[in-house]
Amino acid sequence: MGASSQPWKWGCSPPLFQQRQPFRRDETKQRLMLLPRRLHLGLRTSPSSSARSSGRSAMSPPPILSLALPSDTGRVLSIQSHTVHVSFHPFFASSFFVTLLDLVLLCAFFPGLFTWALAGACLSDTMDKNGYVGNKSAVFPLQLLGYDVDPINSVQFSNHTGKLLYITSFQQSRNQRPHLRCEIICCCVRVHGYPTFKGHVLNGQQLCDLIEGLSANNLLYYTHLLTGYIGSVSFLETVLQVVERLRVVNPGLLYVCDPVMGDEGKLYVSPDLVSVYREKVVPVASMLTPNHFEIELLTGLRITSESDGLKACNILHAAGPSKVVITSLIIKEKVFLIGSHQKVKGQSPQQFKIVIPKIPAYFTGCGDLMTALLLGWSNKYPDNLEKASELAVSNLQAVLQRTLADYTAAGFDPQSSSLEIRLVQSQDDIRNPEIKLKAESYT
Repeated sequence: MGASSQPWKWGCSPPLFQQRQPFRRDETKQRLMLLPRRLHLGLRTSPSSSARSSGRSAMSPPPILSLALPSDTGRVLSIQSHTVHVSFHPFFASSFFVTLLDLVLLCAFFPGLFTWALAGACLSDTMDKNGYVGNKSAVFPLQLLGYDVDPINSVQFSNHTGKLLYITSFQQSRNQRPHLRCEIICCCVRVHGYPTFKGHVLNGQQLCDLIEGLSANNLLYYTHLLTGYIGSVSFLETVLQVVERLRVVNPGLLYVCDPVMGDEGKLYVSPDLVSVYREKVVPVASMLTPNHFEIELLTGLRITSESDGLKACNILHAAGPSKVVITSLIIKEKVFLIGSHQKVKGQSPQQFKIVIPKIPAYFTGCGDLMTALLLGWSNKYPDNLEKASELAVSNLQAVLQRTLADYTAAGFDPQSSSLEIRLVQSQDDIRNPEIKLKAESYT
């Protein structure tokens, strides 16, 4: 392309490969004298001297493009929480790590009252420097699907803490599962994972301060709120205040809640949290993603069949959320995902299942990843929870299979420890999933 014969003008971009014409000294001086006036007229300034001296403070902030432009995604606030220091009983000053001798003495001091619960990767909703759990599992997949995500890390740990052994006191009942009447957790012992961890915990007041800062800058408009593991009643109560605050700004806010409380019949949060989830969180949630044990806690219903799972979903629909996905329901050694979407309040929901193949390994952060994927795909297919669940399950299976293959290729026994999921290496699988597991509708 040849150079244009037209001279370059002040304030205009030159055509490609065009040689800029040099200014004469008098022209340059004249234009530089006009520059402050041009800048002054281009700013929204106030009469005060402080505003005139600081153009940046007087400028309007840029719009949030994920809200200003047409999109099938949105803006997500992701609060992933946990607490390190929790007091469960007046006898104990706090939860603490104990030795085997301590355990023997405790059991001798309280004969018949304790059962041991081995909980897997209980700190699965924190932002860790080493390990894909919590926000580190949830934010990146949502970004790959096109969402703007603002993470609030209520815990910032150096690494995930592995598995904890909880000593739990139960109030026994002849006709009821003990875990449904669990009253108190006394202490815990870390028995698997990294040998130590360090970090900081965000308290409820600090969370309120962050929300106030967002509000002061008109940044409190979100389309979705995502929460995972929350380790204390006080922090969960603060999260409920955040839900209320966000819905004042956007009444259409969708709240996706993973009510992380335990797994495989074992509780790894304070029992006081169960009633808060059941009585306060369920009514305000848009979607719930409990596992088998957690939906039993939320409904008080013992689930031994698929029909029991469907009944439990109906109980939750009556209490609040229009969408319920039981992410792992174990019936007769088979693993199911059961989804239920009540499109109109009071009418029968559309319900389906997906049979999930078992993988002989333990992975950290799967629940966090699954809930994030369900949020991402269900918003793209708001009237088709079956399709969204198929895509989310396909994403998760692809990530787990890649993770398993990579550890095996490195010569590591996948069954010897928990595996860190390979999210970055699986980004193409997340963007363009191949649906291999189909949903089956219940008639």
